[in-house]
Amino acid sequence: MKTLQMTQEVLSEPRLVRERLVVRGKFLYVGEEKFWVRGVSYGTFSIENGEEQLIPEVVERDFAQMAENGFNVVRVHTGPPRWLLDIAQRNGLRVMVGVNWGEQMAFLDSPERVREIVERVRTWVRACAGHPAVFCYSVGNEITSSIVRWHGRRRVERFIRRLYFTAKAEYPDALVTYVNYPSTEYLQLPFLDFLCFNVYLESKQAFEDYLARLHNLSDDRPVLLSEIGLDSLRNGEEKQAETLDWQIRTALRLGCCGVVVFAWTDEW
Repeated sequence: MKTLQMTQEVLSEPRLVRERLVVRGKFLYVGEEKFWVRGVSYGTFSIENGEEQLIPEVVERDFAQMAENGFNVVRVHTGPPRWLLDIAQRNGLRVMVGVNWGEQMAFLDSPERVREIVERVRTWVRACAGHPAVFCYSVGNEITSSIVRWHGRRRVERFIRRLYFTAKAEYPDALVTYVNYPSTEYLQLPFLDFLCFNVYLESKQAFEDYLARLHNLSDDRPVLLSEIGLDSLRNGEEKQAETLDWQIRTALRLGCCGVVVFAWTDEW
């Protein structure tokens, strides 16, 4: 019953986004009100010259439908144009800005590549800085375990730390995180404002056990499940809906600050 009440609490009408979010202990707040992340990922779409090919009319329609279905956060994977942030704000949505830069390659082997990544993070954060619709910036997504082993854990941790402070230098009040996943949970990133993990587990018990593990890793910071879900092509929509139901309820019941469902749409 308590979980159901929490779910009903957070399904309120969308309102114009104005105030920024802050971290207090294990949760996020807007003013004195606790903010539960009810998120969905969006994209990635076709990319030309480093930018996603987005159509304003389509984004307007999609964001309006997201708001109608109770979402309050949309996760994108590249630095969005400010008009996308404007559309999000009008629909009561906050944007989790991904700053993905090719985490599947041996990026630390090339000083030129390192400079390029740092500059990309700086440019994307600067482009969105100060917009009230920005929820947070993620300075990376799932650096693969093979790459972490190749470079070594400490070098990767130092690089993520550099990206974190690059983002903070552009917008000190921004919330900045990194999206991890179970294969590299051993990365020690105590500087992040809150913890993000992509978690795909189809067993309730395994899911509960792993959330307990994430809270142990979080150092009393908020824990956001930045991707959850189930493939409907292999499992069917009914099974997908059933799985999402218990995943979301379990995440709220066990103290996560919210979830992001994969995915509203993408062109992969």
